[in-house]
Amino acid sequence: MKIWIDLANSPQVLVFKPIIQKLLQEGHEVHVTTRAYAQTVELANKLGIKHHLIGQHGGRNLLNLMREIALRSLQLMRWANGQHFQLAVSHNSYSQVVAARILGIPAVTLMDYEHQPLNHICFRLAKKVIVPEPFPLAQVRKYGAGKKVKFYPGIKEQIYLAHFSPDPNYLQRENLPTNKPLVVIRPPAPWTAYHRFENDLFDSLLKYLNEIDGVHFLFIPRIKSQKETINHLSSIHSAEKIYDGPNLLYHAALTISGGGTMNRESAVLGTPTYTIFKGKMGAVDDYLIKIGRMIQLENEDDFAKLDFTELPVKKPALENETLLSTISEEILSARSL
Repeated sequence: MKIWIDLANSPQVLVFKPIIQKLLQEGHEVHVTTRAYAQTVELANKLGIKHHLIGQHGGRNLLNLMREIALRSLQLMRWANGQHFQLAVSHNSYSQVVAARILGIPAVTLMDYEHQPLNHICFRLAKKVIVPEPFPLAQVRKYGAGKKVKFYPGIKEQIYLAHFSPDPNYLQRENLPTNKPLVVIRPPAPWTAYHRFENDLFDSLLKYLNEIDGVHFLFIPRIKSQKETINHLSSIHSAEKIYDGPNLLYHAALTISGGGTMNRESAVLGTPTYTIFKGKMGAVDDYLIKIGRMIQLENEDDFAKLDFTELPVKKPALENETLLSTISEEILSARSL
C-alpha cells in the first residue's frame, strides 16, 4: 500500500519511527509529513526520516489554534491530492484526519489521552481508532468512535522502547555530569487544548529545586520561549540541544514532568518518575501510578517525596516485545474495513 503518516508533535517521531521501518520492510510505500512544532522537525531529521514540512502550531490562543488546524488541513490536502494514498495514519493529527476525510483516504488514528476535547474530530472522522487498554471505553463512545476502536495491550511508549539498549557512555558523550545525580525536568504545556492554564505548582517546584545542592537539574523546554522562565534560577540548567530522550531518561536519577510522553517513557524504562500535571489525569498515567511506576505531586507538601539524599532504585523495564507487530497489523487492517 501507499501510506501517508503525519507527525504533528515530537513524541510522535519516536512512536512512528519503528512503525515506518516495519511498514517499509514489508514492502509498503510510506510518505511522511511533519509540522513545525516543538522538536518534531529536528527529531525527524536526526532519526533519518524523510519528510515534508507542512504547517505549524497555532500557539496559545484557541482561535489561532483552530485557524491553524483548518489552514494546515488545506495545505495537507493540496500536498496529498493526486498522490493516491490508500491509508492516512497519525497520532491524532486533526489536520491530517480532516484532509484525509475530504480526499476520501481511509484514516487511522492512535491516541492515549481521553481528556483531549479535540478527540471529537479524529475519533469521528477516522475509519479506525487505536488506543491503549487503560483508555476508558465510555470516553471512546463519547467521542463517537463506537465500533471503530481497537484496544492494544500496554502503552504507546513500549512500541519504540521494547528493544532499547542504553549507551553506557551516554553521559560522558553528552558532557553531562557523572559525579552527581541527574534530574530531568519537563515543564507543562499550558497552550494545549486540554491544559489551558498556568501551573503555579510547577513554578513553586522550580524554586524548591533551585535551593538543592549536589544535583544537576536539566530543564527540557517544550518550546524555546520556556527557556526564559528559568533565567533567574541559577541551579536549573536549560537544555541547549536535542537529547536522545530514552538514553537521557535511562541515565537520569529522577524524572519530573508536567505530564506527557517523557514521563511515561521514564516510567517504562524504570527510572523513578514524578508527575506534576494539574489537568485531568489520563487513564494511562493513572495506570502507571497504580502499578508504582509514577508518583503524583499534588501540592507543595509533596515535594518532600523528592529525597535526593537516598535516590530510589531503578525498576526493571516494562517490556512488550510484540506491541510493534500488533500496532502495525491493526493499522494495515483498516484498509479492508
